[in-house]
Amino acid sequence: MHSSIPKLDLAVRVGCELVYDTAVVTPVLLAFKPRQDLHQKIRQESINFEPFLHATEFEDDHQNIVYRLNLQPGRNTLRYDAIVMVPSTREDFMRIDEPIPPHLLPPSILRYTLPTRYCDSDKLLDFAWQHFGHLPHGLARVQAICDWLHHNIEYRTGSGSPNISAHDVITRGYGVCRDFAHTALALCRTFNIPARYVSGYVPDIGCEDPGSPMDFHAYIEVYLGGQWQVFDARFNAPRTGRIRICTGYDAVNCAFTTIYGSALLSRFDVWSYQVDPREVRVDDPIDMSRRLCGSPEIRLPKSDRQRLELVRAA
Repeated sequence: MHSSIPKLDLAVRVGCELVYDTAVVTPVLLAFKPRQDLHQKIRQESINFEPFLHATEFEDDHQNIVYRLNLQPGRNTLRYDAIVMVPSTREDFMRIDEPIPPHLLPPSILRYTLPTRYCDSDKLLDFAWQHFGHLPHGLARVQAICDWLHHNIEYRTGSGSPNISAHDVITRGYGVCRDFAHTALALCRTFNIPARYVSGYVPDIGCEDPGSPMDFHAYIEVYLGGQWQVFDARFNAPRTGRIRICTGYDAVNCAFTTIYGSALLSRFDVWSYQVDPREVRVDDPIDMSRRLCGSPEIRLPKSDRQRLELVRAA
């Protein structure tokens, strides 16, 4: 287990505003709040449900934070806004290449080696061994799976479907981020590598702004060396500042809303960008001119830069 704890020196504003129109009272589960850990700490947050909706909070069996509430007839606005502290180090700085055989895995981890509806690893055994069976077991094999998906599966905006499994994605050759995640999971699980689905906020820290609308993003974590490690076949490059919301077997466990009935999503806004926490607070207007990310360099807030300059001058 890696013993170092990264310094949480960057602030990322994350959140979403979801507007649903319903004709009748409609139960819903909502998952948009990050779970705090050593790599992400909520500094400020604001949660608003309009009209005033009574909500209860619980932790599901994957340790995700979930809100349970009833949408009311008419328009319902569900809003989350937070400033989360994250490390400026890339997510691959903690990589450990120590695969653990199934008989030594903790019982709570063993479940992530099994096929699911969307990660139908049992249908991909021949494909997986043909393409990746010759590679060393562990990080090299996981990275090769991500490389293959990144180069051979087309990312096609708007092509997502709740009926598509990993086997289907490989057969048709295109998909969205959840399809990349499902297929990477399934291929890892064919080799008994525990892998779980992740939904999160991914700011463009140290990356060029692609210019596309922000969204929730799906990627995976694999269990190697006694810890969960991030891989992302869609972008296929280590990121900085990724903020995890939910984990699970597949997308079923990580939907931002699970609706028990019918509701029309009439507005969907997501934000995730680096800010100076001394100048930006939750519930301020979303102002992209105040973002610090969206370029290849990782930029510190002015106050931090000035402090570093004073240290150098001394």
